[in-house]
Parts: sequence; C-alpha cells; structure tokens
Amino acid sequence: QVQLVESGGGLVQPGGSLRLSCSCATAERAFSRYTMGWFSLAPGKEREFVAVIGWSGDIANYTDSVKGRFTTSRNNAKNTVYLQMNSLKPEDTAVYSCAARIGTGLRTIASSYENWGQGTQVTVSS
Repeated sequence: QVQLVESGGGLVQPGGSLRLSCSCATAERAFSRYTMGWFSLAPGKEREFVAVIGWSGDIANYTDSVKGRFTTSRNNAKNTVYLQMNSLKPEDTAVYSCAARIGTGLRTIASSYENWGQGTQVTVSS
C-alpha cells in the first residue's frame, strides 16, 4: 500500500502564499513510478482537480483557475511532492489532498487515483 501525508496548510491572507508538501511511503514500487495529483474539496462542492505532475517532474498540468499562481514539483529522492500556492484567493479555501496513481497519464479525474492522503486545510481569509 501507499501512505500519503500532507502538511503545510493553514490560514493565510488574500494574496499570500503557502507551500503544501505530501510525503509518500511505499513498499510496492518506487515513488518515482507514481503520477502525483492534487485535488481540493471545498464545503458544498465536489472534489476538484488542481494539479498533476508526471514521474520525473518535468511535465505538469493545472486547472485553469490556478495557472500562473500554483506550481507543483517533486523530489523523488525525498519521496515528496509539493504544491506552491501563490497569490491566494478566498475561493482557494478548501482541504487539499494529494493522490498517487500507477501509470504515466496526467489524469485529472479523481477516480483515476488509487491512493489518497487525508488532506490539509487551506483557509484564505482576511
């Protein structure tokens, strides 16, 4: 099984920044062989795709609302994926979860991911 643990959430003012981390423990296959995604879940909404990064970290995709503000990256030597969140807006408030899937496709649908973290709360408010 794969265990994912997010950290780095918190309360931030509009326009501020946060960096989320997701550490991965896996005994089945190397972390570098998982495509990693980020999803958000806000009150009253369904889970939404935020970002995804490929195995080597050189390819990523983002939902339109975060392009130019959020950046995902990974350090395979540390089994960790990151989500740098800049220029945060109140509408970014949500629980952010990382997810791992076997395979190379940069999938944006939550059901494509086999493993999930518990999530970390991000609140953007003045």
